[in-house]
Amino acid sequence: MADRLVTIFGGGGFVGTTLVQHLAKTGVRVRVAVRHPNSAMHLKPLGDVGQVQVVQANIRDEKSVRAAVKGADAVVNLVGILHESGKQKFNSVQAIGAAIVARTAAAEGVSKLVHMSALGADADSNSKYASSKARGEDAVRHYFPSATILRPSVIFGPGDDFFNRFAALASRFPVMPVIFGDSKFQPVYVGDVAEVIVRAVSDAALAGKTLELGGPKVYSMREILELVCKESRNDLPLIDVPAPAAWVMGFFLGMLPSPMVTIDQLRLLQKDNVVSDGAEGLASLGIAGTPVEAIIPSYMMHWRPKGQFADQIEG
Repeated sequence: MADRLVTIFGGGGFVGTTLVQHLAKTGVRVRVAVRHPNSAMHLKPLGDVGQVQVVQANIRDEKSVRAAVKGADAVVNLVGILHESGKQKFNSVQAIGAAIVARTAAAEGVSKLVHMSALGADADSNSKYASSKARGEDAVRHYFPSATILRPSVIFGPGDDFFNRFAALASRFPVMPVIFGDSKFQPVYVGDVAEVIVRAVSDAALAGKTLELGGPKVYSMREILELVCKESRNDLPLIDVPAPAAWVMGFFLGMLPSPMVTIDQLRLLQKDNVVSDGAEGLASLGIAGTPVEAIIPSYMMHWRPKGQFADQIEG
């Protein structure tokens, strides 16, 4: 694979950083296409000298997408947003942007396309996030039928925006609010997701497939919050937030630049985020899946009141 070039859109983020590490180990050249190149310079040392290149591109702009795709053997689209801000709207990024990447990749003769969607993608959903993800999948299938589409549950690992967000709350507040505590999740490790993408880039057998990625265990939201409190050594009471109060919280918090929760996210929380029965995923690829409990202690320690040496101090 040493002479191959892989372009990653949105490669400067949490998943992208791990993916660049995995791809670099295979010897491919990696072109990371991001809106703000200066924010992705930390990726260059992850490969040999010159192996990782960072370029400017915005998937809402077809000209910049074409420049980023040109000459690539494979393209990976990781771009997605959890809330809208400025010109970054669910439809423009996750539907129209996905279409631009797929159409341009096909026109440039790219052999492989891997598209990151999400569990719960549904054109009929009342969540703009979920419905835009579904429209993005449809566009990818239309323009690039052999694309591999990935639908992960929440992705965890050092630097994630899921467990870390709850741990930050646990470190700052006297109680832990529980919203839709019975909703189910199947967290999947970022390293396992990166491994799947590496395989999809090189394995023709995965062309045209839609894979649902979930870890080895399903958790309720309440169980996840209990685990966060345990591993961060913040022994907080968990307080159920009534649905009407949750909607009010979502309305007002959604106005913040980086909201803790939004109305659209509450709509997502009303449905379980788990792998469908019979869906192809980690198991079909021979990947056992990394347990949450094996990884999060390594970064929950940073949220402990006494830091990473809490156990030694208490002992």
